[in-house]
Amino acid sequence: MKRLVFEGLIIILLFFGTWFALNQIDWIKIFKVQKVTDTTEQKLGELFWDFFKKSEDEISDKNVIEPVSEIVAYISKANKINRDKIKVHVLNNDNINAFALPGGHLIIYTGLISKCDNEGELSGVICHEIAHIELNHVMKKLITEIGLSVLISITTGSGGADVIKEAVKLLSSTAFDRSLEKEADIKAVDYLIEAKLNPELFAAFLFKHSDNENEAANYWSWISTHPDSKERSEYILDYSKDKLTEFKPILTPKQWGSLKVASAVTE
Repeated sequence: MKRLVFEGLIIILLFFGTWFALNQIDWIKIFKVQKVTDTTEQKLGELFWDFFKKSEDEISDKNVIEPVSEIVAYISKANKINRDKIKVHVLNNDNINAFALPGGHLIIYTGLISKCDNEGELSGVICHEIAHIELNHVMKKLITEIGLSVLISITTGSGGADVIKEAVKLLSSTAFDRSLEKEADIKAVDYLIEAKLNPELFAAFLFKHSDNENEAANYWSWISTHPDSKERSEYILDYSKDKLTEFKPILTPKQWGSLKVASAVTE
């Protein structure tokens, strides 16, 4: 009996202790910070995209835009991702790269499309970048590397063009930390499986181009900023093993062929 009373008192003390601790948290402040962060992210996305829009050549060829948009829309629908949140931009650049900006902007270079042998490879890279967006990795990286106060100053016009340039460079030419990259890889595999796309093709893309990751040439940006590609391909294959046996292509062979030809012409 005494034991039951004692256990009851412990439970009551734990309950009120937890309640007291939670009441000490300034939830209003936390929500305000989240609101500020969300607003800052949208403004940063606009500023960063404006930087690329002024310095790069955005592709308008429907043979490029429509297939890429179809891939993104298909993946988004299969994974219940808000398609309108992802703003896809294909840029005429032979650099083999793709990266995410704040506010859901997804940048894809024609150089990357040209180096993909099939839609599965391109879809894998796209899924990886969508994962960075959905998992909020972009803002985490910026806040860690630059600081929230500096990011806010950029959106208020007091950050300066040099700060914007450095922030853009940080996202387009440097990797996320190892844990975030692996998290994005695994989430990308989940996206591919839900969309009935073969994750082995994504792994194959990483493996066959892994020898380029240590090259000094800047053309292989996506590989060079995502190190240990062979290791990544291995854990992608291991994670996806036996999860799906039937795959369904998004694009027709004609669409994929047109995309490849149009991307090569624009380089």
